Parts: sequence; structure tokens; C-alpha cells
Amino acid sequence: MKIAFAGFGEVNTPVEVIKRKCRKAYEDLVSEGADVFPYFPIRDDYEETDVNGAIDYFKNIEFDAMVLCVAGWIPTHAIMKVAEEFKHKPFVLWGLCGWYEDGHLVTTADQAGTSAARSALSAAGYNFKYVYDIVNKPSKVKEVISFCKAAEVMASLKKTKIGQMGYRDMQLYGTTFDCLSVKKCFGIEVECFEMLEVVQRAEKLDEKIVSETIKRISSWKFLKKPDENAVIKAAKYYLAIKQIVDERKYAAVSLKDVDGFKKLLGFPPAPIFTLLAEDGICTIPENDCMGNITQVIVNGLTKQIGAYLEFYEYFEDGVLAGVPDYIPKEITDGETAILPAAFGELSQGLLNISKVKEGELTMCRLSCINGRFTMHIVKGTGKTPETWEECGWDKPAPQLPGLKIELEDTPDFAEKVLGQHYIISYGDNVKCISQYCKMNGINVI
Repeated sequence: MKIAFAGFGEVNTPVEVIKRKCRKAYEDLVSEGADVFPYFPIRDDYEETDVNGAIDYFKNIEFDAMVLCVAGWIPTHAIMKVAEEFKHKPFVLWGLCGWYEDGHLVTTADQAGTSAARSALSAAGYNFKYVYDIVNKPSKVKEVISFCKAAEVMASLKKTKIGQMGYRDMQLYGTTFDCLSVKKCFGIEVECFEMLEVVQRAEKLDEKIVSETIKRISSWKFLKKPDENAVIKAAKYYLAIKQIVDERKYAAVSLKDVDGFKKLLGFPPAPIFTLLAEDGICTIPENDCMGNITQVIVNGLTKQIGAYLEFYEYFEDGVLAGVPDYIPKEITDGETAILPAAFGELSQGLLNISKVKEGELTMCRLSCINGRFTMHIVKGTGKTPETWEECGWDKPAPQLPGLKIELEDTPDFAEKVLGQHYIISYGDNVKCISQYCKMNGINVI
């Protein structure tokens, strides 16, 4: 992440003290892996030499967020004059603190400066977070970094493209999207491509490349011998879609599944998704654009692929979440396990039945409610579920990939649930996802 660091202190405070405190804050940010562009001290000199110097310096820098670091009392106008030039950026108002010397507290009145500036920034409509250090307590640098990380993701998504093969699989409602609303809120461009293009590209592929992909598929653990034609189709359709993804630089992709691949081509696309996910591409079936957007947000914030799970049962203490097609290698516990199987009237496909990793996780889902984007976020613990099956599969029915996700309050979750697909990431990521949403004007429940 790229951070502009503006360090402030009043002209009557010893300049070496202001420099020392700002330098320590700057070094703390660098130690957290940030690319930091510092300018300090910025004082309230009558000629505004420091203020103008800071503005000129930051104008020549590309950055994701600006840290307004207050190292001592400073009249608010000095902060506002610097910030005003970059009002379109997110800010952190970071107040440093005093220290103990010879048994007594020494302060430069940092929080006098931040207290005055906080209300002014709020009233002026700035997108900012207020952080203040406390004497003899660890620096709040991680809170600053967390906000700046969200700012970095917000900036990067403005250059992100998502690909959708088709639209509104099974005539679902919760998976749909409005291009302009998505563009306005996230900066993401959603593009649609046709299944016909995939078929046409698949027919023109070099057989050598197809053979290489078949070898890649053969490295999976097959629980029974697959149909050779199904393996060839998987390789060709994957390569055709991968060409489109690479050419158009899609960060995520969704395919028309039930009413597309399965109905029109007679081919369940589970192995296609498995291969794309192995390439690090965020994937979700059924034209779930809201799921794709959730994935790229989670991927940006956590660097995880943001796998999807869907709900099969609610329990008193949690939910049964699984998938009827595939899971990414990233969340697979052990080998990629494939079972040739058919569901209902659909033709036989290569079903990924790999085991899902256990652990603490965060589930989230984006939706648009009454014209406003809303993110539902909940923390849980994923455990290997009891033996279960989805009615309709070939006998003996496969054990689908899934987790029993234990929740603190299942009724509350059920009252707020926004769809059948939720995106999971491992660890407690509630705070960082919430931070991004708050910064971007997304309602969090």
C-alpha cells in the first residue's frame, strides 16, 4: 500500500520533538510493510511555508491514503489546508501521545490537535478514521495500517474487471447486478461474454495445449475412472475461458451453470471451476455477480481466494455449508478428489468431492437492498460435518465438500442472511472487511 504521511506540530513546540515523534510513527508504518512518503514537520508558520511545501510534495505522488499525523497541538487550519487538496482520498487522523520523563508526564497536547481536527474533518465530509495513541500503551499503528489497507483495496478495485458468461442463471434474483451501481460504488467493471464464444474458441485450440491440460487433470485423485470425453471437454472449455480471462484481465469469473453448461452443452462445469481456481482466479457458479464482487473484496483484503459455500441446513448451533460442484485447491485439506457422478437428469460430470479445511473463518455476502449495497459479515468455526448427502445424486451418493460452521447466534444469522452463496475466508476478518465497507459507504449487518 502507498501512504502519504503528513506530520504536524505547532511552531512553538520544539521542532526536534515534533521531528522525533513523526519519524518514529513513520518508521512504524514502514515496519508494517507500507510504502510511505513522508513530509514533516508541517507547522502553522504565518507564511505557510510548511503547508505549501507539503502540498507541492504530495501532488507529485500516487498514494492510496493520507495519514494526518498530529505530533502536538496544531491549529486545525494547517491540517485542513493540506487535506483539502486531496479530499477525494481516504485519511487517517492519527494523534500521537506524550511520554514519561523523570517520573512525570510530558505532553505536546497531541489530542488537543486531533480533537479540534476530528469534528472539522467530519463536518467537511472527509472519508477518514480517527486513531489516537495512549501514553505507555503500544502504538496504534496496526489500526492505521488496517485502514490504509482498505484504502488500497478500494483504489485497486477501480481497475478491476469481472467476467460473467451469460446472465441470471436459473432466473435467480439475488445474483443479479446493475452495472452503473456497481461502477459507482466499487469502480468495478462487469463484462458479459457468451457461451458461443467459449465453444468457438474450444474448437480451435492447439491439441498440444489440450494434452498438457489433460495431464494436469490426470494429477487429481479420481475415485473411479472418468469418461475420456468428459476430461477432454473439461480441458477445452477451461482453456477457452482462460484465454478470455487472460485477454480481458478478469480478476473473477462466473459461468451460466444450470441453464448454460449443463442444459445446453450437457457438461457440468465443476472441473472448469477447479482449474480456474488453481490459477488463483476468484470463481463462483450461476452468474453470481454479487458473489464475485464479495470475492474480489475479500481477496484484496486477505489475499485469500474467497471460496464460496452454500447452505443446506440450519442447526441450533450453526449451519451446514457445502457445494455441489467444486472447491478451490487453496481450501482443500489433502488431495483434489474427483468422482465421476450424475445428479438427477443431468449428464455425468467430474464432481470435486475434496475435503474442506477446518478452522476459524469469516463468512460474508454482498447484496443490494432498497438501492443500497449491504454486506453481511459473521464469524464462525468450520468443522468436518457428519456424514450427509444431497438427495438426487447417483447411488452411492457422494459426500459433498462441506463444513459444519458453528455460529454464536444462528437465529440472528438466519434473520439477516442475504442469499444461498456466502464467501469464506479463514481467520477473523470481520474488522478489515467492515473497515472497507465503512470507507466505501456500504452498510454492514
